[in-house]
Amino acid sequence: MSKRLPPYYAVIFTSTLSHEKEGYEEMAKKMEEIVQNQPGFLGVDSVRAQQGITISYWESLEAIDLWRHNEAHKKAKSLGKNKWYRTFDIKICKVLK
Repeated sequence: MSKRLPPYYAVIFTSTLSHEKEGYEEMAKKMEEIVQNQPGFLGVDSVRAQQGITISYWESLEAIDLWRHNEAHKKAKSLGKNKWYRTFDIKICKVLK
């Protein structure tokens, strides 16, 4: 995470993996590499196991929306919904302190 002072935004992604894991780790690494060059991206904290949590940090809601529409990210989300995740949830928060 960068040393940016608040306010900024956090996207909190929690998930429970399905039994199908083929390609999951490779895609997660690819997304971490791609997001580094996404405008407005500040950093990420992630823990992945059967249950996972990833928190990404962003300068603005507009930057989050640009990432949401990134073609590679859209492909990863589709695979996640249809293959890798039994359950998942996304929350977007404004970090004040």
